[in-house]
Amino acid sequence: MCCEGELGTLSRMNAPMQSRTTAAYFVQAVISFALATSALALGIAYLPVGAWMRAFLAVGLLYEITSAFTLAKVIRDRQEAGEITTRVDQARLEKLLAEHDPFKVEGI
Repeated sequence: MCCEGELGTLSRMNAPMQSRTTAAYFVQAVISFALATSALALGIAYLPVGAWMRAFLAVGLLYEITSAFTLAKVIRDRQEAGEITTRVDQARLEKLLAEHDPFKVEGI
């Protein structure tokens, strides 16, 4: 049914992907994010304005942080959707769903 070469290709497609970032890059990104967030939070805390203005800026900071995480996730999801392994898995799922008949009775 299937050639030896195809089996090797399929097993490579199912293998988990290697991480593209190094540990040092990850640590640098985390430290940079923490430092920037802390510096801005301290700046807001010591700003010579009223409590309402400080609260408004703090909520703006939180909104900016959640938006950054959402944007990063959307970019990652879009990138993963274009990869060959994702497309192969999607094709397998579509084939499985097309062949599945929930009303089929076995043995009749």
